[in-house]
Amino acid sequence: MDLARELVGGSFEGRRIAVRGAAFKPESDDIRDSPALDVAAAIGTQGGTVAVYDPAALDNARKAYPELGYATSATEAARGAHAVLLLTEWREFAALTPGPLDPLVAARNLVDGRNVLDPAAWRAAGWNYRSLGCR
Repeated sequence: MDLARELVGGSFEGRRIAVRGAAFKPESDDIRDSPALDVAAAIGTQGGTVAVYDPAALDNARKAYPELGYATSATEAARGAHAVLLLTEWREFAALTPGPLDPLVAARNLVDGRNVLDPAAWRAAGWNYRSLGCR
């Protein structure tokens, strides 16, 4: 939360945040105790507009967190986002590269909550990259 808030200027108010991942773990639709959904919900309560995408857990997430916004694709979630948060380490998310996201997002801000991306590649592409334990 703090890393994302910092990247968007100190407040989520009026900001669109793309959340990649809702499941507790990849290759699952299990959302029990999902930190990703806790983060998404907290951003929403702080005035952010959240777009959550997960390859398998969207139905379960919608039932448990109907107040959140959901996207039918990772591309849709990223469109107009002021920050992209990678919060479940699905293989397709771990393979993410900056190029395809560049024309979609409102700002090049990324929080890698699972430490699966190459920080140097993202920074070289002009992104503000943050991850847990790495600035």
